[in-house]
Amino acid sequence: MKLYYTKGACSLAVRIIINELGLPSEYESVDLKTKQTATGQDFLSINPKGAVPVLLTDDNEFLTENAVIQQYLAEKYHAPQLLPPVGDFKRYRVLEWQNYITTELHKGFSPLFNPIVPQDIKEQIFIPLVKTKLNYVDKHLHPNKYLAGENFTLPDAYLFVIIRWALYYKFDMDKWPYLSRYHAELKERKSIKQSLEEEHIT
Repeated sequence: MKLYYTKGACSLAVRIIINELGLPSEYESVDLKTKQTATGQDFLSINPKGAVPVLLTDDNEFLTENAVIQQYLAEKYHAPQLLPPVGDFKRYRVLEWQNYITTELHKGFSPLFNPIVPQDIKEQIFIPLVKTKLNYVDKHLHPNKYLAGENFTLPDAYLFVIIRWALYYKFDMDKWPYLSRYHAELKERKSIKQSLEEEHIT
C-alpha cells in the first residue's frame, strides 16, 4: 500500500487512519503546484484530477477521494470501531458526519487556499461561512466526546485536519470551547501524534 500525500493537506486524515489501524504503508509526497511526486513522476498520470490523497492498494488499484479511501480502509481491514457494519444505524451517523466534513467544511476552506480569490472576499464571505459551520460542530461536541458519540471514528480524523486549517488561518478557537477541548484531546492520540511526526508538522 502506498499513499500519495501533501504535507498538512486533507491526505493527513488518511495517514491518521492508516496509523490508527497499524497498517504498513509507503508514502510519497506530491507538489500540488508542479504536479510532480517526490520521485519525479507526473502526478497527473496517477490522478488526472490532480488532487491528494491517492491510495495505491495492495491489489494495485489507485483509489481517490478522501472519504472513500477512509471507508475502504475501515472495511478492507475490518475496523467496525471506525465504521460500524451495514445494518448498524451508527454507521450512518459516521457517514453523515464524514459527508458533512467533506462537502461543507473541506469545500468551505477551499476558497481560502485559492490565491485567485481576493482577500477581502475571503474575509467578507468565505471565512464567516466556515465559522458558521464550526459553530454547529462546536455545539454538537458539547455533550459528545467525539463526532459519533463516545468512540473515535473516521470523521474525527478528518475534522482534526480541518481544525488545523482553522488554526493556520488564525481563527479564534476560544469561541469554540468544545471544539478546542476536542482538538487538545485528539492531539494526544497515538495515531495522530505519529502522523504529525511523520509529516514533520509541529
